[in-house]
Amino acid sequence: MTQIGLIAIGRNEGQRLRQCLLSVLEKADLIIYVDSGSTDGSVEMARSHSVEVIELDLSIPFTAARARNAGFQHLRQTHPEIEFVQFVDGDCEVVEGWLEKAQQELLTKPDVGVVCGRRRERFPESTVYNQLCDIEWNTPVGEAEACGGDSMMRVEAFEQVGGFNDSIIAGEEPELCVRLRQQGWKILRLDAEMTLHDAQMTRWNQWWKRMLRAGHAYAEGAWLHGQSPQRHWVKESKSIWLWGLFIPLLALVLAFPTHELSLLLLLGYPYLTYRIYQYYTQQRNYSNRESALYALSCVLGKFPQLQGQMQFHFNRLLGRRRTLVEYKTE
Repeated sequence: MTQIGLIAIGRNEGQRLRQCLLSVLEKADLIIYVDSGSTDGSVEMARSHSVEVIELDLSIPFTAARARNAGFQHLRQTHPEIEFVQFVDGDCEVVEGWLEKAQQELLTKPDVGVVCGRRRERFPESTVYNQLCDIEWNTPVGEAEACGGDSMMRVEAFEQVGGFNDSIIAGEEPELCVRLRQQGWKILRLDAEMTLHDAQMTRWNQWWKRMLRAGHAYAEGAWLHGQSPQRHWVKESKSIWLWGLFIPLLALVLAFPTHELSLLLLLGYPYLTYRIYQYYTQQRNYSNRESALYALSCVLGKFPQLQGQMQFHFNRLLGRRRTLVEYKTE
């Protein structure tokens, strides 16, 4: 009986998409590739491997959520018997044995709606930005609050909550998981290799855009579900406003009346960096260099994340739809 469908999404991923599809050929019962306007031959390449391809309408704004939903709808229309669906980004290669392991977990744990594993960077040592991604992907195993773009979901659970929110440009997976948990489903992160990701980040401005996108996601998530019992991304959003705006603004505005004593508030930044560094060395067992690098990124990232928060609320007040923030070179 057909049980596993796989939906890959992408735009101009080239060789990365080819590796993605080759890693799952003959391992999933149905493979669908959803393309968001590629100009690099991705569509033709996918079809050459007998993969079913959906090309999204160019007149409607692209989002990863919209692409995944389109793939899922096609899957259900053509193969309604499928029980599980593996979502994967087109820049990721699925690790040997993952599909079988994820399927087994869902078969034996009927209250679990989503399983995910360890996403790793393919070339973590090539740039500091890739290394930061690799550290970020390494979230704790066990029951989790959310998954990322790569995960296997129970079709029943996905349909129950209506799938992804098409309008969200980033953070659509955690937003979906909020709704899943509200319906009693569990999200499980396994201690298993799942995918190899190729961030291909080599420049500072790519890191900035990626952080900006994260800030936008935190703002939208808090706006949508901040009043729920989960208080989705409220704490993260408050932290961004505190460290990205209020502390430096307060330090500067009060500098003259306090004879510059207010500038001592800026010592909070090295303190925060040290706290994060200490956590990653002592609790997560990362090296001193890795911990320092990630801590510095977390603190400096408050500023592009603040920009993302501001952009979300500015566009929300004006009734404008935010377009995708893409950090990769094509």
